[in-house]
Amino acid sequence: MPRTIQIRDVDDEVYDALAQRAAEVGLSVPEYLRRETKRLAARPSIGEWLERTRRRSGAQSPRDTLEALDELRGAWPT
Repeated sequence: MPRTIQIRDVDDEVYDALAQRAAEVGLSVPEYLRRETKRLAARPSIGEWLERTRRRSGAQSPRDTLEALDELRGAWPT
């Protein structure tokens, strides 16, 4: 069931900027904010993102990365 969110005391400058962005994409302010809140909710929190990056294996060293890039780029011009 959809919920209602109400935000009070939004500065005029903030509202004007949101209205401008909404107009640029052909949306009303509520439609624009609905889209942006969906996008925001889909992103991981900082804690979740940090946890994911900690779990990545660090099997490759910076040297391995540089060697792979050199291999992709090919020989240096002489």
